[in-house]
Amino acid sequence: MTGIDIVVFVAYCAVIIGIGLWVSRDKEGHQKNAEDYFLAGKSLPWWAIGASLIAANISAEQIIGMSGSGFAVGLAIASYEWMAAITLIIVGKYLLPIFIEKKLYTIPEFIEHRYNTTLKTILAVFWIALFVFVNLTTVMFLGAKALDTIMGTGDGSLVIYALVGLALIAAAYSLYGGLSAVAWTDVLQVGLLVLGGFVTTFVALYNLTPEGGILNGMVHLYDTAGDKFNMILERSNPEFDNLPGIAVLIGGLWVANLYYWGFNQYIIQRTLAAKSLKESQKGIIFAAFLKLLIPLIVVIPGIIVYVLYTQPEGTTQIPGVISVFTNPDGSVEYDNAYPWLISVFLSPGFKGLVVAALAAAIVSSLASMLNSVATIFTMDIYRAYINKNASDKQTVNMGRITAAVALVTAVLIAPLLEDVPQVFQFIQEYTGVVSPGILAVFIMGLFWKKTTTKGAIYGVLSSIVIALLLKIPSLELPFLTQMYYTMILTVVIIAGVSLTTNPEDEDPKAIHTTAETFKTGPAFNIGAYIILIITTALYALFW
Repeated sequence: MTGIDIVVFVAYCAVIIGIGLWVSRDKEGHQKNAEDYFLAGKSLPWWAIGASLIAANISAEQIIGMSGSGFAVGLAIASYEWMAAITLIIVGKYLLPIFIEKKLYTIPEFIEHRYNTTLKTILAVFWIALFVFVNLTTVMFLGAKALDTIMGTGDGSLVIYALVGLALIAAAYSLYGGLSAVAWTDVLQVGLLVLGGFVTTFVALYNLTPEGGILNGMVHLYDTAGDKFNMILERSNPEFDNLPGIAVLIGGLWVANLYYWGFNQYIIQRTLAAKSLKESQKGIIFAAFLKLLIPLIVVIPGIIVYVLYTQPEGTTQIPGVISVFTNPDGSVEYDNAYPWLISVFLSPGFKGLVVAALAAAIVSSLASMLNSVATIFTMDIYRAYINKNASDKQTVNMGRITAAVALVTAVLIAPLLEDVPQVFQFIQEYTGVVSPGILAVFIMGLFWKKTTTKGAIYGVLSSIVIALLLKIPSLELPFLTQMYYTMILTVVIIAGVSLTTNPEDEDPKAIHTTAETFKTGPAFNIGAYIILIITTALYALFW
């Protein structure tokens, strides 16, 4: 990176930290309380909610991991984004009204409302472990690896420094300011992310052919990598196990998306911080529109790198490109795609901008995860078992301590991911062991009044066993199909146990809803219809 790139990057760091500290300062005569720290004082407008949802979601595992999967798989990996847009509509219409009516701080808190404290605690501990040992570590590692490739030699010499640097930037404002600092800085971060992403895509397309030009690049990309633009993979495709054809649309991807967008603390937390239900639902729609754009800035660059790597006729020849991606054993290092593209094609100044955008995506996700770990531990464990009469000051301080411990732990563990290929797929497959059972517990608890606590406990425990059994190599089931079957079988177990242990028509803790509960306003309805039409058109075009 040149001097101007470093200036741009440093300016970004200073602005983000400055904004985070400014918005999270204690107002005159008002000391920060638990609601301020963990739910931003329930004051977020729709545009801040939508931007913060995307900033929390799009991080290194999306930008680096999905670009790598774009290289390996093609546009089919965009199903995670485009189907997420539809999932967000479902979450906004059917889940948010219940969560906000219950005045939740955390998702495990809902489990206590619907089932019991024991199950809530078990899931709270599980989520803390998942956030720290899987989510935080992968975001930090992929981010540090990308910065090493862009700013250094790509030999790993800067990874440790990058890990520490990212951790310090996230800690500088999120530990002090809580969700308010995270959400308001996310508005700037997501704008920078989208701008930097489009700059990278357009510059790469412009340079894809010797003649130059974005239109020439688009035509050449489709002509030489047409098979990479198939959304539904054939069984003969070597990546079928990751994205199993039509089963993506009607099977396990629904499980992954509903679990992630509906019951994931670090995602759903900003919707709980809205001024009102309608404001939260409008924020969900805004996020869904942004999800439709994401493949253009994370998947298309990966396909461009695939063309540059395979070097079909008419492609710009880049010296040494094969050696960058080919390991000594002949395997391909897919996750190098995005950082390599930046290091090769972007001019001084723009490179600093895109590196800042990449850092923005990483830091915003880190900050969101840290705040969610702090919220779950503090509200569901510390105040429930350790200090039941904790003051607001003690509660906020414990949140800060928890986030700091989680951050240090992730920094120490992150380097262990060095030998994992396609980290994005690794994350999906790992969480796929536990997410179907948890999703089944939530869905049955929300929408079937006869569901009992005993049924939920039997279901969530048996789901792990089922998921592991379905991973037996002889079954040859794609992991998304495993998730789908696990979800269905868990629902059957929960229903069976509930029917045999509950003679009443409904459980005493059943959730009661009416048609009025799920009534949505014109802005949400119009936005939802537009998103459904666009998504249908995209699948029809790239089927």
